[in-house]
Amino acid sequence: MSFRERYFRSSDGLSLYYRDYGSGGNVVLCLHGLTRNSRDFHDLAEHLSARYRVLAADIRGRGKSDRDRRPARYTPAVYVRDAWRLLDQAGVDRFTLIGTSLGGLMGMIMANQQAGRLRGLVLNDIGPEVPPAATARILEYAGRTPPAADWAEAARQSRQAYELALPDLPDSFWDDYARQGWRENSAGRPEPDVDPAVGDVLRNPPLAARAIQCLYRRGLVRRVGGVPLNLWEAFRAVTMPCLVIHGKLSDVLTPDIIDRMRAIKPVLEAVDVPHRGHTPLLDEPVARGAIDSFLARVHET
Repeated sequence: MSFRERYFRSSDGLSLYYRDYGSGGNVVLCLHGLTRNSRDFHDLAEHLSARYRVLAADIRGRGKSDRDRRPARYTPAVYVRDAWRLLDQAGVDRFTLIGTSLGGLMGMIMANQQAGRLRGLVLNDIGPEVPPAATARILEYAGRTPPAADWAEAARQSRQAYELALPDLPDSFWDDYARQGWRENSAGRPEPDVDPAVGDVLRNPPLAARAIQCLYRRGLVRRVGGVPLNLWEAFRAVTMPCLVIHGKLSDVLTPDIIDRMRAIKPVLEAVDVPHRGHTPLLDEPVARGAIDSFLARVHET
Protein backbone atom coordinates (compact mmCIF):
# COMPACT_ATOMS: atom_id res chain seq x y z
CA MET A 1 0.00 0.00 0.00
CA SER A 2 1.41 3.38 -1.03
CA PHE A 3 -0.32 5.25 1.80
CA ARG A 4 -0.99 4.97 5.49
CA GLU A 5 -4.59 4.89 6.68
CA ARG A 6 -5.23 7.37 9.48
CA TYR A 7 -8.18 8.33 11.65
CA PHE A 8 -8.76 11.27 13.95
CA ARG A 9 -11.58 12.31 16.23
CA SER A 10 -13.60 15.40 15.35
CA SER A 11 -14.46 17.98 18.01
CA ASP A 12 -18.00 16.53 18.12
CA GLY A 13 -16.87 12.94 18.40
CA LEU A 14 -16.90 11.50 14.87
CA SER A 15 -14.18 9.19 13.61
CA LEU A 16 -12.83 10.79 10.42
CA TYR A 17 -10.50 9.19 7.90
CA TYR A 18 -7.62 10.34 5.75
CA ARG A 19 -4.85 8.84 3.66
CA ASP A 20 -1.25 9.85 4.35
CA TYR A 21 1.18 9.56 1.41
CA GLY A 22 4.89 10.34 1.31
CA SER A 23 6.77 12.22 4.00
CA GLY A 24 8.56 15.44 4.82
CA GLY A 25 7.71 18.99 5.75
CA ASN A 26 6.23 20.07 2.41
CA VAL A 27 2.58 19.11 2.84
CA VAL A 28 -0.30 19.05 0.37
CA LEU A 29 -3.87 18.63 1.65
CA CYS A 30 -6.41 17.27 -0.88
CA LEU A 31 -10.13 17.84 -0.34
CA HIS A 32 -12.73 16.23 -2.60
CA GLY A 33 -16.07 17.28 -4.06
CA LEU A 34 -19.59 17.15 -2.63
CA THR A 35 -20.44 13.47 -3.15
CA ARG A 36 -16.95 12.01 -3.69
CA ASN A 37 -14.14 10.89 -1.37
CA SER A 38 -10.36 10.71 -0.92
CA ARG A 39 -9.98 7.91 -3.48
CA ASP A 40 -10.39 10.50 -6.25
CA PHE A 41 -6.91 11.79 -5.40
CA HIS A 42 -5.08 8.45 -5.30
CA ASP A 43 -3.24 8.74 -8.63
CA LEU A 44 -2.33 12.40 -8.05
CA ALA A 45 -1.22 11.70 -4.48
CA GLU A 46 1.01 8.82 -5.58
CA HIS A 47 2.53 11.09 -8.24
CA LEU A 48 3.19 13.88 -5.74
CA SER A 49 4.35 11.69 -2.86
CA ALA A 50 7.91 11.44 -4.20
CA ARG A 51 8.33 15.13 -3.33
CA TYR A 52 5.61 15.96 -0.80
CA ARG A 53 3.64 14.57 2.07
CA VAL A 54 0.07 14.32 0.76
CA LEU A 55 -2.98 14.08 3.02
CA ALA A 56 -6.26 13.12 1.30
CA ALA A 57 -9.29 13.36 3.56
CA ASP A 58 -12.76 11.82 3.55
CA ILE A 59 -15.04 14.68 4.59
CA ARG A 60 -17.56 13.60 7.24
CA GLY A 61 -20.40 11.57 5.73
CA ARG A 62 -18.22 10.24 2.92
CA GLY A 63 -15.97 7.23 2.42
CA LYS A 64 -14.54 5.76 5.61
CA SER A 65 -15.45 8.77 7.75
CA ASP A 66 -18.44 8.49 10.07
CA ARG A 67 -21.82 9.68 8.97
CA ASP A 68 -23.26 12.42 11.15
CA ARG A 69 -26.41 11.62 13.08
CA ARG A 70 -27.21 15.32 12.94
CA PRO A 71 -27.32 16.13 9.20
CA ALA A 72 -27.61 19.85 9.98
CA ARG A 73 -23.88 19.68 10.65
CA TYR A 74 -23.18 18.90 6.99
CA THR A 75 -22.02 22.46 6.38
CA PRO A 76 -18.81 24.09 5.12
CA ALA A 77 -18.20 25.62 8.55
CA VAL A 78 -18.11 22.17 10.16
CA TYR A 79 -16.13 20.62 7.29
CA VAL A 80 -13.49 23.33 7.66
CA ARG A 81 -13.34 22.86 11.42
CA ASP A 82 -12.67 19.16 10.78
CA ALA A 83 -9.91 20.00 8.28
CA TRP A 84 -8.09 22.23 10.77
CA ARG A 85 -8.33 19.48 13.38
CA LEU A 86 -6.86 16.94 10.92
CA LEU A 87 -3.93 19.25 10.20
CA ASP A 88 -3.31 19.98 13.86
CA GLN A 89 -3.42 16.31 14.82
CA ALA A 90 -1.14 15.42 11.89
CA GLY A 91 1.39 17.99 13.10
CA VAL A 92 1.06 20.23 10.03
CA ASP A 93 1.56 23.97 10.35
CA ARG A 94 1.87 25.20 6.76
CA PHE A 95 0.52 23.45 3.68
CA THR A 96 -0.81 23.82 0.16
CA LEU A 97 -4.42 22.87 -0.45
CA ILE A 98 -5.81 21.22 -3.59
CA GLY A 99 -9.58 21.41 -3.50
CA THR A 100 -12.04 19.98 -6.00
CA SER A 101 -15.41 21.77 -6.06
CA LEU A 102 -16.59 21.69 -2.40
CA GLY A 103 -12.98 21.13 -1.39
CA GLY A 104 -12.04 24.36 -3.14
CA LEU A 105 -14.79 26.27 -1.35
CA MET A 106 -13.33 24.93 1.89
CA GLY A 107 -9.91 26.16 0.77
CA MET A 108 -11.16 29.71 0.30
CA ILE A 109 -12.78 29.66 3.74
CA MET A 110 -9.57 28.33 5.30
CA ALA A 111 -7.61 31.13 3.61
CA ASN A 112 -10.04 33.61 5.12
CA GLN A 113 -9.60 32.09 8.58
CA GLN A 114 -5.85 31.41 8.73
CA ALA A 115 -4.17 32.77 5.61
CA GLY A 116 -0.70 32.46 7.11
CA ARG A 117 -0.89 28.68 7.17
CA LEU A 118 -1.55 28.27 3.44
CA ARG A 119 1.47 28.28 1.15
CA GLY A 120 -0.75 28.01 -1.90
CA LEU A 121 -4.25 27.13 -3.06
CA VAL A 122 -5.32 25.06 -6.09
CA LEU A 123 -9.01 25.40 -7.00
CA ASN A 124 -10.24 22.59 -9.23
CA ASP A 125 -13.16 24.00 -11.22
CA ILE A 126 -14.65 26.18 -8.52
CA GLY A 127 -14.88 29.87 -7.76
CA PRO A 128 -16.56 31.99 -5.09
CA GLU A 129 -20.01 31.47 -6.60
CA VAL A 130 -21.89 28.77 -8.50
CA PRO A 131 -24.35 29.79 -11.26
CA PRO A 132 -28.00 29.05 -10.37
CA ALA A 133 -28.48 26.53 -13.19
CA ALA A 134 -25.45 24.54 -12.04
CA THR A 135 -26.66 24.67 -8.44
CA ALA A 136 -30.04 23.31 -9.51
CA ARG A 137 -28.38 20.49 -11.45
CA ILE A 138 -26.25 19.47 -8.46
CA LEU A 139 -29.20 19.58 -6.06
CA GLU A 140 -31.18 17.36 -8.39
CA TYR A 141 -28.81 14.40 -8.08
CA ALA A 142 -26.90 14.85 -4.80
CA GLY A 143 -27.74 11.96 -2.46
CA ARG A 144 -30.51 10.62 -4.69
CA THR A 145 -28.72 7.92 -6.69
CA PRO A 146 -30.23 4.52 -5.79
CA PRO A 147 -28.17 1.37 -5.20
CA ALA A 148 -27.20 -0.54 -8.32
CA ALA A 149 -27.83 -4.24 -8.94
CA ASP A 150 -24.13 -4.84 -9.56
CA TRP A 151 -20.88 -3.04 -10.43
CA ALA A 152 -21.66 -3.04 -14.15
CA GLU A 153 -24.85 -1.10 -13.45
CA ALA A 154 -22.95 1.25 -11.12
CA ALA A 155 -20.57 2.01 -13.99
CA ARG A 156 -23.51 2.64 -16.34
CA GLN A 157 -25.14 5.01 -13.83
CA SER A 158 -21.85 6.87 -13.33
CA ARG A 159 -21.43 7.24 -17.07
CA GLN A 160 -24.98 8.50 -17.49
CA ALA A 161 -24.50 11.09 -14.76
CA TYR A 162 -21.05 12.41 -15.73
CA GLU A 163 -20.33 11.65 -19.38
CA LEU A 164 -21.25 15.18 -20.49
CA ALA A 165 -18.49 16.49 -18.21
CA LEU A 166 -16.07 13.65 -18.98
CA PRO A 167 -16.60 12.74 -22.63
CA ASP A 168 -14.84 10.19 -24.82
CA LEU A 169 -13.58 7.93 -22.04
CA PRO A 170 -13.50 4.12 -22.36
CA ASP A 171 -15.67 1.62 -20.52
CA SER A 172 -12.73 0.71 -18.28
CA PHE A 173 -12.61 4.28 -16.98
CA TRP A 174 -16.24 4.16 -15.87
CA ASP A 175 -15.67 0.85 -14.10
CA ASP A 176 -12.82 2.45 -12.12
CA TYR A 177 -14.74 5.69 -11.56
CA ALA A 178 -17.68 3.84 -10.04
CA ARG A 179 -15.41 1.90 -7.69
CA GLN A 180 -13.78 5.15 -6.56
CA GLY A 181 -17.10 6.77 -5.70
CA TRP A 182 -19.28 3.81 -4.66
CA ARG A 183 -19.13 1.02 -2.09
CA GLU A 184 -21.06 -2.19 -1.44
CA ASN A 185 -23.86 -1.88 1.11
CA SER A 186 -24.86 -4.54 3.64
CA ALA A 187 -26.86 -6.33 0.94
CA GLY A 188 -23.82 -6.49 -1.33
CA ARG A 189 -25.21 -3.92 -3.78
CA PRO A 190 -23.06 -0.96 -4.90
CA GLU A 191 -24.28 2.44 -3.76
CA PRO A 192 -22.70 5.93 -3.72
CA ASP A 193 -20.22 6.21 -0.85
CA VAL A 194 -21.90 9.25 0.66
CA ASP A 195 -24.62 9.81 3.24
CA PRO A 196 -27.83 10.66 1.31
CA ALA A 197 -28.53 13.29 3.98
CA VAL A 198 -25.73 15.40 2.46
CA GLY A 199 -28.05 16.17 -0.44
CA ASP A 200 -31.20 16.31 1.67
CA VAL A 201 -29.87 19.08 3.91
CA LEU A 202 -28.88 21.17 0.88
CA ARG A 203 -32.35 20.86 -0.64
CA ASN A 204 -34.14 21.43 2.66
CA PRO A 205 -31.95 23.58 4.92
CA PRO A 206 -32.74 23.59 8.64
CA LEU A 207 -34.84 26.46 9.99
CA ALA A 208 -31.77 28.07 11.58
CA ALA A 209 -29.94 28.12 8.24
CA ARG A 210 -32.93 29.70 6.50
CA ALA A 211 -33.14 32.34 9.22
CA ILE A 212 -29.45 33.17 8.80
CA GLN A 213 -29.90 33.60 5.05
CA CYS A 214 -32.82 35.93 5.69
CA LEU A 215 -30.68 38.03 8.03
CA TYR A 216 -27.85 38.03 5.49
CA ARG A 217 -30.12 39.32 2.72
CA ARG A 218 -31.15 42.15 5.05
CA GLY A 219 -27.52 43.01 5.70
CA LEU A 220 -27.76 42.09 9.37
CA VAL A 221 -25.19 39.29 9.44
CA ARG A 222 -22.08 38.61 7.37
CA ARG A 223 -20.37 35.68 9.10
CA VAL A 224 -21.53 32.59 10.98
CA GLY A 225 -19.16 30.30 12.83
CA GLY A 226 -16.15 32.15 11.45
CA VAL A 227 -17.31 31.65 7.84
CA PRO A 228 -18.27 34.56 5.56
CA LEU A 229 -21.68 34.03 4.01
CA ASN A 230 -20.45 35.70 0.81
CA LEU A 231 -17.60 33.60 -0.54
CA TRP A 232 -16.29 36.52 -2.58
CA GLU A 233 -15.29 37.92 0.80
CA ALA A 234 -13.43 34.68 1.50
CA PHE A 235 -11.69 34.83 -1.87
CA ARG A 236 -10.37 38.31 -1.09
CA ALA A 237 -8.32 36.64 1.66
CA VAL A 238 -6.52 34.45 -0.90
CA THR A 239 -3.31 36.43 -0.70
CA MET A 240 -1.15 33.33 -1.21
CA PRO A 241 -0.37 31.98 -4.72
CA CYS A 242 -3.49 30.52 -6.33
CA LEU A 243 -3.97 28.24 -9.33
CA VAL A 244 -7.39 27.73 -10.90
CA ILE A 245 -8.01 24.64 -13.02
CA HIS A 246 -10.98 25.19 -15.32
CA GLY A 247 -12.83 22.51 -17.24
CA LYS A 248 -13.63 24.12 -20.58
CA LEU A 249 -17.07 22.44 -20.61
CA SER A 250 -17.90 23.40 -17.02
CA ASP A 251 -21.21 24.97 -16.03
CA VAL A 252 -19.91 25.59 -12.47
CA LEU A 253 -16.81 27.68 -13.15
CA THR A 254 -17.38 30.06 -16.06
CA PRO A 255 -14.97 32.42 -17.84
CA ASP A 256 -16.91 35.36 -16.40
CA ILE A 257 -16.31 34.13 -12.83
CA ILE A 258 -12.61 33.68 -13.56
CA ASP A 259 -12.43 37.23 -14.94
CA ARG A 260 -14.04 38.55 -11.75
CA MET A 261 -11.57 36.55 -9.65
CA ARG A 262 -8.70 38.09 -11.63
CA ALA A 263 -10.10 41.55 -10.99
CA ILE A 264 -9.58 40.85 -7.27
CA LYS A 265 -6.34 38.90 -7.68
CA PRO A 266 -4.55 39.99 -10.90
CA VAL A 267 -1.72 37.44 -10.43
CA LEU A 268 -4.21 34.54 -10.39
CA GLU A 269 -3.00 31.61 -12.49
CA ALA A 270 -5.60 29.74 -14.53
CA VAL A 271 -5.40 26.84 -16.96
CA ASP A 272 -8.12 25.49 -19.20
CA VAL A 273 -8.54 21.72 -19.48
CA PRO A 274 -10.10 20.79 -22.84
CA HIS A 275 -12.84 18.14 -23.08
CA ARG A 276 -13.59 18.39 -19.38
CA GLY A 277 -16.54 19.84 -17.49
CA HIS A 278 -17.12 19.81 -13.76
CA THR A 279 -14.65 18.54 -12.70
CA PRO A 280 -11.30 17.76 -14.36
CA LEU A 281 -9.78 14.51 -13.11
CA LEU A 282 -6.33 16.08 -12.51
CA ASP A 283 -4.65 13.36 -14.57
CA GLU A 284 -4.92 15.42 -17.76
CA PRO A 285 -1.44 16.53 -18.95
CA VAL A 286 -2.29 20.24 -18.79
CA ALA A 287 -3.73 19.93 -15.26
CA ARG A 288 -0.96 17.66 -13.96
CA GLY A 289 1.74 19.87 -15.46
CA ALA A 290 0.20 23.03 -14.00
CA ILE A 291 -0.01 21.46 -10.52
CA ASP A 292 3.60 20.23 -10.67
CA SER A 293 4.90 23.65 -11.72
CA PHE A 294 2.76 25.48 -9.16
CA LEU A 295 3.85 23.28 -6.25
CA ALA A 296 7.50 23.53 -7.25
CA ARG A 297 7.31 27.32 -7.16
CA VAL A 298 5.37 27.45 -3.90
CA HIS A 299 7.38 24.86 -1.97
CA GLU A 300 10.81 24.75 -3.52
CA THR A 301 11.79 28.33 -4.37
